Amino acid sequence: MEKTISELDNYYLKKEEPLRGCLLSLRKLILKQDKQVWETTKWGGPCFMYRNRMFCFLAIDKKSKNPYLLLVEGNRLTNPLLETGNRTRMKSYPVALEEDIAVVIVEEIIQEALALYWNGIVSTK
Repeated sequence: MEKTISELDNYYLKKEEPLRGCLLSLRKLILKQDKQVWETTKWGGPCFMYRNRMFCFLAIDKKSKNPYLLLVEGNRLTNPLLETGNRTRMKSYPVALEEDIAVVIVEEIIQEALALYWNGIVSTK
């Protein structure tokens, strides 16, 4: 069952600053990349979909409490700033709360990920 927009908004609003502002900024960056990107929740956090496919997530690292962007098809992405960790398919981009968000880098990562869907490398059917 998908959550309503108010429940999604509540996810962000329950967070303390500066985490809340950082997550909301990342959310805005993700949603503005393509009109067919939309947001829902999966596993208790924000999940962004491109058409009908999971595309990326926003999550919070349990140890550092810093947010990160998790790309579903990360194993197909080449950006050297992405981290694999112990995942085989997904890669993440960590965001440090004490630093400004690298907007250009985040947009480049999102655009590279979306290109997989735009170019048919990942099916959206």
